[in-house]
Amino acid sequence: MKHAKPTRHALVENMSKVLWKEYPGHFGGALSKPLVDRDRVGTEKLDFRISRYAPAAYVQEHVHQVQEQIYYVLEGEGVLTLDDQSHLMRPHDYVYVPPGVRHSFTNTGTTGLVFLVITTPMDDEEAH
Repeated sequence: MKHAKPTRHALVENMSKVLWKEYPGHFGGALSKPLVDRDRVGTEKLDFRISRYAPAAYVQEHVHQVQEQIYYVLEGEGVLTLDDQSHLMRPHDYVYVPPGVRHSFTNTGTTGLVFLVITTPMDDEEAH
């Protein structure tokens, strides 16, 4: 899907001004705040979010065709599945997920799982 060329601008803001959002494929209180994206600043290449998953919340298993992602855990714990391997993630653990790797993330702890997510490019389709 092609988008109109965004007008990019600098932004300095406190994240409390950004509303929590539950994206498709996220369940049970798996919420994110879109801090830097096309709608907020006109970026063409990256998406930056903070996510907070309630206990037992998760993102279903999925795979990206061209997008690369980094998750960096700030608080809590959860199980990240990469293809057929499960990894317990705790504060200061991070993961790089290349295109083509099936992945999911579930809060298996008793408190909120808080982590940063960086995704590039913005859309999961081939650049033309």
